[in-house]
Amino acid sequence: MCEANAYIIEESKEDQGLIMEAVDRVIPEDDGIRLVSIFGDQKFIKGYIHSLSLVDHKIFIKLS
Repeated sequence: MCEANAYIIEESKEDQGLIMEAVDRVIPEDDGIRLVSIFGDQKFIKGYIHSLSLVDHKIFIKLS
């Protein structure tokens, strides 16, 4: 499986909250990003991608 989990990243790297599992698509939009899971669930986040950990299958999102 190649999907990732998405996390909100706060001030310190210890403050990471899981917001969606099994993310298949990350779609940039004008005022944020849309996450779509392999099950078709969608979430819109007003933020931007802070970093990716491809080996660990993690997407870190910083709120704007």
